[in-house]
Amino acid sequence: MKALRTTASVALIALIVLCIVWELWLAPLRPGGSLIALKAVPLALPLGGILGGRRYTYQWSSMLILAYLAEGVTRAWSERGLSQLLAGAEIALSVAFFAAAVSYARLTRAGA
Repeated sequence: MKALRTTASVALIALIVLCIVWELWLAPLRPGGSLIALKAVPLALPLGGILGGRRYTYQWSSMLILAYLAEGVTRAWSERGLSQLLAGAEIALSVAFFAAAVSYARLTRAGA
């Protein structure tokens, strides 16, 4: 279970960092950055619960992360160059977080 918590924590933190640097410096939609970097804010909401190992947070954040998976797939399909690579990283981090969060929630349920 420690490996699942570590995977979820690292993936979530990496996804927050990716969202910020992607939209502000690496490949922003507009030169100089854009307010789309605020998409990292919802990811910060479950951070305390994920780091603390709270099962309920793992459950609801596994649903939240699907929006980032969808964005990654959309942008990987529609963009080229660095943005496409960053979208691939977003997909990988979202899938890693989702898998770890769902697995952790299953293993920690009552009667498991």
